Amino acid sequence: MKITRMPVGMIRANCYIIETESKNAAAVDPGDEFEKIDRFLTDNDLTLKTILLTHGHFDHIGAVAQLQEKYDARVYIHPDDAIMLTDRLKSLADDMPYYLYRPVTQYNTVSDGDKIILDELEFEVIHTPGHTKGGVCFKCGNALFTGDTLFKMSMGRTDFPGGSLKEIFLSLEKLAKLKGDYEVYPGHNETSTLSFERKNNVYMKGDPYEDSI
Repeated sequence: MKITRMPVGMIRANCYIIETESKNAAAVDPGDEFEKIDRFLTDNDLTLKTILLTHGHFDHIGAVAQLQEKYDARVYIHPDDAIMLTDRLKSLADDMPYYLYRPVTQYNTVSDGDKIILDELEFEVIHTPGHTKGGVCFKCGNALFTGDTLFKMSMGRTDFPGGSLKEIFLSLEKLAKLKGDYEVYPGHNETSTLSFERKNNVYMKGDPYEDSI
């Protein structure tokens, strides 16, 4: 399994391309810059088969429609965030007036514990609400794609519609309890490891705000 991190769009959200031994590929959160992603796939002789969405905000879904049209890739998203694929307002795209929103009408919904198979790779869905109601992480081998739930030394915002401070701390606790260590591939900024985050990320040690009132 080879993983390539590709920051895309004006917010520099991380898109990840995961290659299989057969030169097929999965894309996690192809949020913008279709041409850049498509060129990488072409240059590396990859066929995109699967699109995995950690949540439905515009900066994580912006290139999905064009990639799906070209490659006929299967799109996976949690049902609680699926509305964002066809609703510009709910995806927060309305906050970016110059952003070209392309709706996605063909998709598959996933739930906690589901497994998505691509060649020798198995992606397990972990439902992690808090940033959005339908936020998920994807676990594959020793890789953990955490979207906007867990960042290096931080966590996702909870002040958008559907966000919940209580839920995101429960989700972070869920990730902290995973057995073993994982490479953490977040939706923004640098990669990390789960062991580093357990030790150093204050938000993974419980709610630091609960005693502040």
